[in-house]
Amino acid sequence: MKIKVCRTLKSQSRGLMFSRRKNLLFIYNIPVYIDLHMLFVFFPVDAIYINENMEIIEIKHMKPFGWSYKAKHKAKYVLEVTEEHDFNVWDKVEINDNEVSKAM
Repeated sequence: MKIKVCRTLKSQSRGLMFSRRKNLLFIYNIPVYIDLHMLFVFFPVDAIYINENMEIIEIKHMKPFGWSYKAKHKAKYVLEVTEEHDFNVWDKVEINDNEVSKAM
């Protein structure tokens, strides 16, 4: 799956607000509890929380213009997916440049 990587605070703060559908990967320096919102996002998004071991630890389906959602677990990565996917909790993932996939 193609992704756009968001490393800076500015790109992470903007996320998908006022944008077209695309998949974003947020990368944090250390695992943290991550708050997300859907204000000014016009389409549904699956927020996929990934730990430092590259395991999916939580998936949250978020509706357009929804209020804040706080993760239940600390994550080092969040993948915001705007397309159909087959990721499940405890799947391992691989991130290469601008792509993410299930680990084999």
